[in-house]
Amino acid sequence: MNSAPATQRNLWMRHAVAALLLCAAFVQLAAAQTQPLPPEELRRKVDAYVRNMFAFGPEVKLTIADFKETGIPGLLETDITLTVGENKEESKMWVSKDGRYLMRGELNDMNRDRLAENRAKLDLKNAPALGKPDAAVTVVEFADFECPVCRQMHQALRELLPNYPQVKFVFKDFPLEQIHPWARTGALAGRCAYQQNPKAFWFLYDKMYDDQDLISAANAWDKAVDYAGQAGLKTDEFKACLASAQAGAEVDASLANGKALEVGSTPTLFVNGRRIVGADARTLEQFIQFELARTAKAAK
Repeated sequence: MNSAPATQRNLWMRHAVAALLLCAAFVQLAAAQTQPLPPEELRRKVDAYVRNMFAFGPEVKLTIADFKETGIPGLLETDITLTVGENKEESKMWVSKDGRYLMRGELNDMNRDRLAENRAKLDLKNAPALGKPDAAVTVVEFADFECPVCRQMHQALRELLPNYPQVKFVFKDFPLEQIHPWARTGALAGRCAYQQNPKAFWFLYDKMYDDQDLISAANAWDKAVDYAGQAGLKTDEFKACLASAQAGAEVDASLANGKALEVGSTPTLFVNGRRIVGADARTLEQFIQFELARTAKAAK
């Protein structure tokens, strides 16, 4: 999971929440702006303001993505990435074109169906899945086999899903290679198991999370081959697959799909389009129950 050092992250979150404005008021202020600033000048101003506000020294790298139009007069959107050593945290922000106002939070257009948009973006072809194809609820998880919080989510899913046969669960690879050295090898192993025998994927899925503390960058390849043998797969074919361009392309496609949905950390789940970030089993069950109740009501 992406995380900045605790003190800096807490400061970042505490001040951001304290500074949060009502979106409607912010939009009005942005629309009343004066002369827009050139993009590079606006980027420098945002960088300087954030560094000063949160006391970020030179050891902290801030990356401010290109500004995007929001469709709201005077308001731009950007993604800011905070990097401290190997740790990263991403945040979406909105800034007025004149460089006066900055807001962190979530801006929603109530005329848009964001859940339907998320469902349309999810590419579930050739992705490992459990449950009925026409299930009333589809849970899609973007995860990383080396991520400790994903292991927590794995255990929660293991306990939760048997209680809900109406749910289809779909796994999508999202290895965070910059902080998890063997995550991509784990993702490739899952893809190669799935290619030989879709059922074998779930054996490796369980083993990699259960044995997470025993796997390292140095032994991940050998562990994967061992698990493949235990699952009854052809190990020579499995090894060739691990090194193949096809398996790598499939992992990259899953990563790209996650990024299109603005996945920035793992685990990130979508429950019929509703987003959950982190191992939040309570919210996951709440969303499942809500969708099942709505389906039952519509069927009457």
